[in-house]
Amino acid sequence: MNYISKQNIKVNGPITLPTKKKIYTILRSPHVHKKSREQFKWFIHKRVFMVYNVKSNCLKQIDLPSGVKLEQKKC
Repeated sequence: MNYISKQNIKVNGPITLPTKKKIYTILRSPHVHKKSREQFKWFIHKRVFMVYNVKSNCLKQIDLPSGVKLEQKKC
């Protein structure tokens, strides 16, 4: 956010979107004990930032941590 504040860009956000939850169930034993299972949960959190008055090459210079995606949409 330091880069954005230096460039005099207007930002609204973060706006939180609903969290998606995926549950995976795996058998603990491959042959017997079908009732013995293990569950794993995967949560996907999404946030939206509305950015105004920005040049397209300006967003390419922002360093994002791993797992963070940047999508550009024109309104």
